[in-house]
Amino acid sequence: MSSNSIGKYFTFNSWGESHGKAIGCVIDGVPSKIKLSETYIQNFLDKRKPGKNKYTTQRKESDKIEILSGVFQGLTTGHPISLIIYNEDHRSKDYLEIKNKFRPGHADYTYWKKYGIRDYRGGGRSSARETAVRVAAGAVARKVIDLKTKKKSNIIGALVQIGNIKINYENWDDKFILKNELFCPDKKVLNQWKELIVKARKEGSSLGAIIEIRASGIPAGLGEPVYEKFDSDIAKAMMTINAVKGVEIGNGFNSVYESGISNVDEMGVKNNKPFFYSNNNGGVLGGITTGQEIICRFVVKPTSSIITKRKTITTNLKKTTISTKGRHDPCVGIRAVPVGEAMMATTIADHCLRYL
Repeated sequence: MSSNSIGKYFTFNSWGESHGKAIGCVIDGVPSKIKLSETYIQNFLDKRKPGKNKYTTQRKESDKIEILSGVFQGLTTGHPISLIIYNEDHRSKDYLEIKNKFRPGHADYTYWKKYGIRDYRGGGRSSARETAVRVAAGAVARKVIDLKTKKKSNIIGALVQIGNIKINYENWDDKFILKNELFCPDKKVLNQWKELIVKARKEGSSLGAIIEIRASGIPAGLGEPVYEKFDSDIAKAMMTINAVKGVEIGNGFNSVYESGISNVDEMGVKNNKPFFYSNNNGGVLGGITTGQEIICRFVVKPTSSIITKRKTITTNLKKTTISTKGRHDPCVGIRAVPVGEAMMATTIADHCLRYL
């Protein structure tokens, strides 16, 4: 049986395919009497929707959200919330030429082996189109977090590397992230990234990226010490996003360059409360939150749909080549930023409902 849901207390189940009539999700576990509107959710979806600029896919989708259940007179009822987004600009004919070919780097072959069915229309269920409803679920999750923590939390994502060009963390600017189409926190590298993306697209190729998600205002004590660790749930959530091939918390893989002296987060007391001098562990120790900012990074591989010919095979196991035409992201990591924020939010909401 396929697993199409995630979470224990805050859960959501997504459904739909890239070129189907619609996509949607059902969210359960949301407490009653929370103010919720389509306009509020739409604000988050607009950050992710395609066709907004030349650096992402040119597929035109308004991603207009509709609430079908679970909300009455502007308040959640405590019952399942059903959300739907109708697909408006799917062009299945773009895929007719490759309907019997497996796109290398995609889930075409593995889905075919598992289900025995080849949905060639943009990858069907494996398409990143599904992530739109995750963003909607994440918007609802933010409401739950604020309710349970009794304060305004902040979850923000940004691109920190495209190709071989990294940001300078000393230039990080939260406000600038929201002012540019690449979710870039460092204005000094923005134009370099744009040039890199345009060059990759002209060459018939694509680029990978690293996304960083930060969450502040999260209390200490969330998570279990062994198999339900807070950071392991975060890692699982991020790994469910299309094209993600690695996740790290805090210093992550860069910890190998540190020593026990430099990497440890020393502690002190200020205003009669404990505090940390650093946050190398990304706000999680022993699988439990420390009350510091949660910091997570994930890497998204270069988009596999490229026009440059690559070797592959057909459904009849014949050798051939393929050039994937159509409307594709030259760097899928750009629109993965709001998706990463959403998965962070749903995971935090799930743990808030468990412990607060």
